[in-house]
Amino acid sequence: MPVQNWMTTDVVSVTPETSLLKVGKLMKDHHVRRLPVLDDAGRVVGIISDRDVRDASPSKATTLDMYEMHYLLAELKAKNIMTPNPLTVKPSDTVEQAALLMLDHKVGGLPVVEENGTLVGIISDHDVFKALVDITGARLGGLQFAIELPDQPGTARPVFDALRTHNARLLSVLTVSNDDGNRHLFIRVRDLGDKTAEDNLMEEVAKLGRVLYCIRQDG
Repeated sequence: MPVQNWMTTDVVSVTPETSLLKVGKLMKDHHVRRLPVLDDAGRVVGIISDRDVRDASPSKATTLDMYEMHYLLAELKAKNIMTPNPLTVKPSDTVEQAALLMLDHKVGGLPVVEENGTLVGIISDHDVFKALVDITGARLGGLQFAIELPDQPGTARPVFDALRTHNARLLSVLTVSNDDGNRHLFIRVRDLGDKTAEDNLMEEVAKLGRVLYCIRQDG
């Protein structure tokens, strides 16, 4: 799943000289939590999060009067509070790569840039959630189960043969290999129509490996 298929392309951005006051207003008006900072050529030179704005803003306990606070907010620029040279991904990178970067570095979004650093989009944890929902078919409901199988070629074939025998229509298939020489196969199929049909399918599947769980979900 390439990032370019899931990123947000209508990105609100600022320049290094944008005031803190305007940065905060842009975030509020557009309901975003981060803003890329671009130079005159449209290249990403930094990123500002809503936390950066909160940390740089005067606290409610400040002794500054209203005019002093406005002056401070107008004088502080994006370049003073941004994270310079932020992590980025390319449009051709996968959503999985972007998710791994966000997870490992504890960030909620990444600018998407071309090879020359020009901004073309942004991908957030929210976009990753949407991708996960889509590829797993979660919105379609149906029957989802997981089965543990030996991590060897051909071990999944009998499971798919059982699905075909019971006229089960696949919605999604995911697999994860474990360190113990097994793998977990996660399968979602369309609603089979009645509980008896589902029970018969799962009874046959249980003969092929260890069933980890079976969940019926309404679409």
